[in-house]
Amino acid sequence: MSEVITEQDKEYEAREEAAAPGSDQPMGDRVNNRSLRPRSEAFVEFMSSGWDDNEPAIERLASAEFTPARLQTLSEAFPGERLVIPAGQPKVRNNDCDYAFRPDSAFSYYTGLGQDYEAGAVLVLDPNADGTHTPMLFVAPRADHYTQDFFKDPHYGEYWVGPRAGLKELEAMTGIETHDIAQLADMLGKNVGTEPGAVQLRVISATDPQITAMVQELRAEHGFPDEAHNTVHDDKLHEFASEARMEKDGFEVREIRRAVDATKHGFDNILRKLPRALGKPRSERILEGAFNAISREEGNEVGYDTIIASGAHAPILHWIRNTGTVNAGELLLIDAGVEVDSLYTADITRTFPTNGKFTDFQKKLYQAVLDSQQAGFEAAKPGATYSDIHHACMRVIAERLHDWGILPVDVEESLSPEGQQHRRWLACGVAHHLGLDVHDCAQARYESYQGAKITPGMVFTIEPGLYFREDDLMIPPEYRGIGIRIEDDVLMTEDGPEWISAGIPKQIDDVEAWMAQMAAEGAKDAR
Repeated sequence: MSEVITEQDKEYEAREEAAAPGSDQPMGDRVNNRSLRPRSEAFVEFMSSGWDDNEPAIERLASAEFTPARLQTLSEAFPGERLVIPAGQPKVRNNDCDYAFRPDSAFSYYTGLGQDYEAGAVLVLDPNADGTHTPMLFVAPRADHYTQDFFKDPHYGEYWVGPRAGLKELEAMTGIETHDIAQLADMLGKNVGTEPGAVQLRVISATDPQITAMVQELRAEHGFPDEAHNTVHDDKLHEFASEARMEKDGFEVREIRRAVDATKHGFDNILRKLPRALGKPRSERILEGAFNAISREEGNEVGYDTIIASGAHAPILHWIRNTGTVNAGELLLIDAGVEVDSLYTADITRTFPTNGKFTDFQKKLYQAVLDSQQAGFEAAKPGATYSDIHHACMRVIAERLHDWGILPVDVEESLSPEGQQHRRWLACGVAHHLGLDVHDCAQARYESYQGAKITPGMVFTIEPGLYFREDDLMIPPEYRGIGIRIEDDVLMTEDGPEWISAGIPKQIDDVEAWMAQMAAEGAKDAR
């Protein structure tokens, strides 16, 4: 086998030379001083032979049936323009350790690539003369044992990261024409200009600063120096890619159902562990671990940081520290969702009595939230808006707070835009799109989100709550330190809304029975 010397090989040798004792080593290279990697020619020669072929298995992704329609819709919105959608780069967690890579949601939507495919990749829609586009995927080739990057490059080298999909593999998986990332700059600069018939560039600019800088440089070279103009154009692409995901296709709905099923199993595992976790230090984390284990066994990861909030932590809306002790007699709020390998996530919240039975007082508060959620569900008809769901949920909350003597004004005054006093105990929204992102379609315009009609294919949550902080002097002492949220995932159909998560109990008697069943299973497992 002949030895292939690449520019990366030369850079590697230069860095190794700079790292020699006594050299003025650049600060950015010192991170690898710990490695003591072998440098000898004998090592390089020995590593360059004696390997069996290790071709990764290639399976066409199920999403590949659906991405052509998504790409066609995108193409029709921007005729004659070159569209650039990066996957993004790994993000540093600390020093030389990265967070697990997750591709940008727009990239995943238009390529169908989930899991950790494919850091540094870029999807380009190249315009054709007839107004259509040719989708092209630009990725790093495999750094297999035919290259020195195999053992030198910790980012792509398969000695470090294992077999990965390269050009032919990703093309077979996605059905998208695939090229070497080294050709990207030349391809993006082809026929760019301001004259008639020339090509303009749009990029989803927030995803990969290196790719955005490349696009900006090409624009400046070809007569597009107006950054404000470019930003508006780029934002329009990002907005369109976000709004395009509002109505889910058949693949997306199936994946969300899978995510909900896995999330149910995660909640099961929490409830199995709950009785033995009571009173233990940091038992919120014991329960977090129980859920997160299922997310890795049955999915890709959690869809967002798991909230395990017991007692006075439950009214803290984004409590993700999970350092508290779960005590008997409290209410336990759990907000969690499994993200499956395709990157679609569930988003479910349940509130449990830690000892398995609600008190009468807890039942009163819990039922109010449950009734509020049901009112939102009944308001969610085809043609309704998110605002309709919001107002239906809020009316029930305001009425109950008034009935309990907590609301300082009458219901109608509180519900008016000038009032809103009830929002002290429910300050957040109660519905949002769900999909690749837990708060999906977030770059959409207000009029396309809150003000738009709900149509079949939309998937969203309904999640009212009551949050009585322990330091709130406006409520009687018995309310303080209690937080309740009930959140479910909903699919809008032609016939009305469907609870996708109907299999996860939430009625009071059903929750208590579920807890008893899981506690019995947990006790059996512990024996």
